[in-house]
Amino acid sequence: MLASFRFQYRRGPMIQCGWLLSTLCLLLPATALSAQETDATKFSIERLFESGEFNAEGAPSFQWSEQGSYYFQFQNASEGRGRDLVKVRPDAEEFEVVATAQELTPAGAERPLGPQSYEFSADESKLLLFTNTRRVWRQNTRGDYWVLDLRTKQLRQLGGDAPESSLMFAKFSPDGERVAYVRENNLYVEHLTDGRVFALTSDGSEWIINGTSDWVNEEELEIRDAFRWSPDGRSIAYWQFDTTEVPRFVMIDNTSEKYPTLQRFPYPKVGETNSAVRVGVVSAEGGETRWLQVPGDPRQNYIARVEWTLDGASVALQHFDRLQQNLQLMLADPISGEVRTVMTETDSAWVENDNPFRWIDDGRSIVWLSERSGWRHAYVVSMTDGQTRPLTSGEFDIIEIERVDAERRLVYFAASPDNATQRYLFAVHLDTGDLRQVSGTKQPGWHTYDISPDGSYANHSYSTFSTPPVHELVRLPDHEVIKTWTDNARLRERLATVEMPEAQLLRLDIGDGIELDACCLKPPGYDPTLKYPVFIYVYGEPWGQTVRDAWGGRQWLWHAMLAQHGYIVVSIDNRGTKVPRGREWRKSIYRQIGIQAPADQAAALDALCRQLPYADAERVGIWGWSGGGSMTLNALFRYPEKYHLGIAVAPEPNQLLYDTIYQERYMGLPSDNGDNFHEGSPVNHAGNLQGELLIIHGTADDNCHYQGTELLINQLVANKKVFSVIPYPGRSHGIYEGPGTTPHLYTTMTRFLLRGLPAGGRAPE
Repeated sequence: MLASFRFQYRRGPMIQCGWLLSTLCLLLPATALSAQETDATKFSIERLFESGEFNAEGAPSFQWSEQGSYYFQFQNASEGRGRDLVKVRPDAEEFEVVATAQELTPAGAERPLGPQSYEFSADESKLLLFTNTRRVWRQNTRGDYWVLDLRTKQLRQLGGDAPESSLMFAKFSPDGERVAYVRENNLYVEHLTDGRVFALTSDGSEWIINGTSDWVNEEELEIRDAFRWSPDGRSIAYWQFDTTEVPRFVMIDNTSEKYPTLQRFPYPKVGETNSAVRVGVVSAEGGETRWLQVPGDPRQNYIARVEWTLDGASVALQHFDRLQQNLQLMLADPISGEVRTVMTETDSAWVENDNPFRWIDDGRSIVWLSERSGWRHAYVVSMTDGQTRPLTSGEFDIIEIERVDAERRLVYFAASPDNATQRYLFAVHLDTGDLRQVSGTKQPGWHTYDISPDGSYANHSYSTFSTPPVHELVRLPDHEVIKTWTDNARLRERLATVEMPEAQLLRLDIGDGIELDACCLKPPGYDPTLKYPVFIYVYGEPWGQTVRDAWGGRQWLWHAMLAQHGYIVVSIDNRGTKVPRGREWRKSIYRQIGIQAPADQAAALDALCRQLPYADAERVGIWGWSGGGSMTLNALFRYPEKYHLGIAVAPEPNQLLYDTIYQERYMGLPSDNGDNFHEGSPVNHAGNLQGELLIIHGTADDNCHYQGTELLINQLVANKKVFSVIPYPGRSHGIYEGPGTTPHLYTTMTRFLLRGLPAGGRAPE
């Protein structure tokens, strides 16, 4: 709160030296950063974001086999350069070389292929490698594909005369003799015996998308790979997105070339026209597509998931209405196209999209997650008549289903019945309903698992709020540790040389029986008789959770660095966040985005200052990214008496500018909730700004568009408000592209905080 800081001194005899104090405010942070950089017991931007000194080690990268209790892994070649692909059995030390680096080297090439990912044919006799990849929105999903025949050792590139890095989502047919892929929004099949390539669709264009997704369905429903081989390999079911009537968003690139270039793409903002979505079935030999007769306006509904039933007799679909309050589980006849509804899941707020097809009983049933009881629990749903049987019950939430072990009749899931900041593995028996905790009860914290398809083993990671992760291989269902990949001993030793802040998880009572989870870092050696400034990290939207008893990586260490400077760093999960505390908790914010959550955060700040008497309510800063950036703006604008500084990174200042699927899920349509759209959008409260504000945004952000920041700038200027803006040219929503970007970003935020909200304890007035 720089203005208040100056005012306290101008009241005295130094009023004529205000310029000197301003100069000191500008110089002190740089001096503080410099001192921190030379002190071995302190963190610094360079140590955290450039040197790699405090990077945690992860588990080794490997891929479970779909055929047995073993995994595949690349390791240094036994001969020459490059890496061999090997097969490893978890219980054995020896391994089998599947493909040598030499065999993975194309003819005439100097080095072997370095695949981003790979896939085996069903019988594991062929290997499909994805290389030379290019980014499409969030992920690298376009590139080159090669097939290595592990019997003949023949290596060949797919695609025929396709341009470099133009293929997407290639996958083997069930018999392993063909590969299907997407190229320039059309579906193709290539025969591996003779290299014949032929198109299954021909209408793909800038406007018509076959076999992959448009922007909004990829971002919000996670549809990328949008086609499925039938079990007998004779047909392919695929999504088609007709974006013809979807408004185009335009981004300008001023820095890549001498003259600006434009990027146009379909982006449906709230209340606007969506793509028309349909699913078709086409013969794998080509021919006319048979469109499934899914009811309703294809622009007013979503098809979130498509899979063939295990017997190949039907195509299973999950079909949302536009507001996502009704999810229909459907079966379609692939020959006639007729569709019938098996079951409908409904919710007066919204239905979560968290049900990939988890087949059991030879495909006659699926395991389904639902909040119909008020808690997220597992059910068995008959695919014949839609009858449901509860598998779990009680006042706790299933966070996620990790794996269905059909042979042992076990469903593994993540949950934390007693503490929403933690995560453990549980197993329930499909027939008896017997439930038990699999994760060790002596390891409180956050447990994650990558379970083998046969349910015999898992890659297990465990950490706490203040403890780096341990990665190990365990046997299930007994959780026996077979080997420890890494316990991050090096990082633990390094952290032991640093003056670490005190870490604490706590509950904040905001009244009416409501308690919010919070975590905080306190300055090392803080004096409880002094008052310390509070710096809050916020997200607050329905898509995430910030208060977790889990290692937070470099961002957590940056917060620890700020605590070293003399801040109490806090994060709070308000109602509506994705926390396992019941349906009512999560969905209480329905149609109130930007209204209830900031109120919860403000009430929690008051509770924090009551609970921690050394927290200075007169020096409070807040920062967040994306939805957290919007929350930061709402905090500053709606509660200017409580928050004195804010850093909003990649915010969405106006909810009307965000996409249909996300914003309408939580807010409804502007036509029936217009007042709350207006009230919850921080741009409409910009005139209330009193504290210091820094806005940071990538100009090539395809998610929360820089357009929103420019509209906010206009409102702030119109209201004669002084603020700061840092645009990062050509950077996307993550603001990481380009050399030096990440350390520059965190240096900028650190200096702004130190200048605008001076660190350290002060005596109470």
